[in-house]
Amino acid sequence: MAEYLTKYGYAPDQESMGRALEMIAANLESVASEQVYKECFSMMDLTTLKTDDTPESVLKLVNKVNSFNQSYPEWPLPASICVYSNFAATVKEARTCDFNITVVSACFPSSQSFLEVKLRECELAVEQGADEVDIVLALNAFLAGNYEAAAEEIRQVRKVIDEVAERQGRKVHLKVILETGLLRTPEKIAEASFLAMEAGADFIKTSTGKVDVNATPAAAYVMCECIAKYYEMTGKKIGFKPAGGISSAADALCYYSIVSGILGKEWLNKDLFRFGVSRVANSLLAAVEQKTVSFF
Repeated sequence: MAEYLTKYGYAPDQESMGRALEMIAANLESVASEQVYKECFSMMDLTTLKTDDTPESVLKLVNKVNSFNQSYPEWPLPASICVYSNFAATVKEARTCDFNITVVSACFPSSQSFLEVKLRECELAVEQGADEVDIVLALNAFLAGNYEAAAEEIRQVRKVIDEVAERQGRKVHLKVILETGLLRTPEKIAEASFLAMEAGADFIKTSTGKVDVNATPAAAYVMCECIAKYYEMTGKKIGFKPAGGISSAADALCYYSIVSGILGKEWLNKDLFRFGVSRVANSLLAAVEQKTVSFF
C-alpha cells in the first residue's frame, strides 16, 4: 500500500541513511556530555516487563524512583515507569514524586486477541491510573495487507482511552509500537509509521523488546524521517520512542543524535522523545559519576 509513501512524498534512501549513521557512530564522543546524559535520563520510560514481575518487584522499582533524588539531587527523574497494565494501580498508589505511569496494553507483546479484549484492557489501565498507553500495531492485519483494519484498531484504542481520560479530567498519551524487526524493509517501516500517526498515535515506538530484532538505528532513522514528513504536511508533532535492546549510554547517545539530526532540538524533551529501557539508567549515571553505579 505505497500510497502512504506517495501521499507524504517519502522514499527511504538507504545509501544516504547509511552514510549518516556512520557519521553519527563516528561522532558519539563529541556528543557526550553531562548535560546530554542527564537529558537522556529525563526521557527514559524506566521499564520492567518480566513474566515474573510481582506487586513487590514493581513496588521496589517505584520506591527506587521515589527516593532517587535523595541520592542524586542534581539529576532529573525518569519520565515514567513502564509496567504491564495490571500494575498501573500498584504504581499509582506508591508514587510520591513527579513521573508518569506508562503501561503496555492491548495484549502486548503480540497484539493477538479479540479487539474487544484489547480495548477493555486499555480502558481498565487508564481507569486505574495509566498516563500513557503503549500498544502494538496489529501485525496480523498489517502484514496481511489489511491496513485499514490495523488503523481502525488504533483509532478504537484512541477513542476508548480518550473517553476514560476525559471522565477523569485528564489526557492520556498513546504510543504505537511498530515492531520494526518484523517489518523487514524501510518501506514497510515507513508505511507503518504513517499509518500509526494518521490513526491517532501521539508517539511511534520501534519495538517490544520481545522479538529477535528490536530497536536499530536504521529503523529509528526511517521513523524519524517519517515524523518529519508528517509534521511538514500536517503541522502535528509526533513523538518517537526507541525501545528494545538499548543497553548502554552509547546506545542512548546514538538515538539522541538521530533525533537531534533529523527532527532538531524541539524534539529533545520528554514530551516528544522517550527511551524504553531497563538497563540504561545505571549506564547513564556511571558515565557522569565516573564509577560503576547499580542504583536501579
